[in-house]
Amino acid sequence: MATKKTAMFTLTERLTLAAGAQPTASAVIDLGSYVDVGDRQAIQVHSVDYIYQGATAAGSVFAAVPGGSTCHTQVMDLNRGGLVFANDRALVSSSQLRVDTAGGVSNETDLYPDNFGKGADDGRFVVNDALYVEAACTATTVDDYNVIVRVNASIVTLSQKDFMAIAIQSTAADN
Repeated sequence: MATKKTAMFTLTERLTLAAGAQPTASAVIDLGSYVDVGDRQAIQVHSVDYIYQGATAAGSVFAAVPGGSTCHTQVMDLNRGGLVFANDRALVSSSQLRVDTAGGVSNETDLYPDNFGKGADDGRFVVNDALYVEAACTATTVDDYNVIVRVNASIVTLSQKDFMAIAIQSTAADN
């Protein structure tokens, strides 16, 4: 299906959610220099890591996010303008950080990108020229906090049929 052109590399983006009522943030990871339609070149996303930090690199997210809160972060290959449901075809990966009222915390990453392949086939192929990152918190935060998104990917060349199928699916998901 895909021929690897590069080894795995990491793309990183940081979103800062400002203190206040149910803060949100968004960012764009530009893939324009990696994706080439003429050469059927795409990005294969192998995994996405989410790191939640406080207002500073040494700060604690727990100082900013009160108990009883959930912080959501999603990576999509189409710009939806906000968080989406898990059945949205544009969704590449998502994460939740839950802080309970007793101060306990859990971080959960959904089953994205697709990990049902075999070895080098693991991952999600992206033919769009950007990844869109959205973050939101369900509560009023008392301080800024940051979400760092680390996308582990490689550049691949797809067969003509596979490239067209992914492009058609992506266009259909845009509606």
